[in-house]
Amino acid sequence: MLITTCPKCAYQRLPTDTHIHEGVCPACGIAYQKFLDRQSQPTPEPAIVLAATPVGHWTARLLASPSKVDEVAFWSRAIAWCAFVLWTGWFAKNGIDWELINGSFLHAIILPFHEFGHVLFMFFGRFLHILGGSLFQVLMPLGLLAVFLFKQRDTFGASVMLWWAGQSLVDLSPYVADAVYRVVPLVGGGDDEGHDWGNLLTMLDLLDHTLALARLCFGVGLLVMLAGLAWGFLLLRLQYAKMLSTKHGTD
Repeated sequence: MLITTCPKCAYQRLPTDTHIHEGVCPACGIAYQKFLDRQSQPTPEPAIVLAATPVGHWTARLLASPSKVDEVAFWSRAIAWCAFVLWTGWFAKNGIDWELINGSFLHAIILPFHEFGHVLFMFFGRFLHILGGSLFQVLMPLGLLAVFLFKQRDTFGASVMLWWAGQSLVDLSPYVADAVYRVVPLVGGGDDEGHDWGNLLTMLDLLDHTLALARLCFGVGLLVMLAGLAWGFLLLRLQYAKMLSTKHGTD
């Protein structure tokens, strides 16, 4: 069939176009039949490429597990996780109790970091100097979390550090609650004028909300501890499945 009208640009061939092959459009240069053949073929669906989203990237990083799960190491982590569960329940059951929370050996570990925080922030004004102790005792385990997650590639260790950050908030709650009464013994036997939260809440005019802030501190801390436990549980499940698959693969 002789085609005289271009199916692409609709150019109508003229009698003077004899110098151009009759199967080629003198205007746009396409080959008529090849163009029609391509048009008649079904267009394939474009392949959908799922880019690595930030959410997917972070999920993979947070749930990463060793390429080979050592059985002894796994059960050690599982026993430690169970101990942290019981410890969390103990903190939740007793609430904001100064004698119990400050009597925990973790308080003795946290205290030097608290005091170092005052030194670290002493050059940033009186408010941050006072707040620095409480701030640093929470930031310190979060810093260790980053080390475990990005440098050591130990996600379970990172989950324990998240739990510790929550426990550090719980550790602060009796100190916040004592802002009005100022009866908690201070390091070095200082007088009540050196009470961090008594001074902070006075400066912020929030002494009337002391108990509510203490409960908030305790509640947020408990939620962070539970988040650390949930993260650790997911990691243990994944590691257990990998351990079983490796074991069965070698049997």
